Amino acid sequence: MTKIRKFSTQEAADYYGLKKNTLEIWRCKHKGPRYSKLGTRVLYDLDDLEEFFKARAVDTMESEPNSRRSGSTR
Repeated sequence: MTKIRKFSTQEAADYYGLKKNTLEIWRCKHKGPRYSKLGTRVLYDLDDLEEFFKARAVDTMESEPNSRRSGSTR
């Protein structure tokens, strides 16, 4: 079994270069990366942080063709 590191809100904010408060606000608005709650503790999985980040990628005219998602035009 592979142990995947979990991040606290502060660690996840540091990972993204955001303020802790930004993630807290996003949670209240049901936005942001997926998270888990254990009692009052909030934890983020590295895979979920990466998935959230990748889902917000913007293709440009200069993006590498092999990095574009299938089905996109241009």
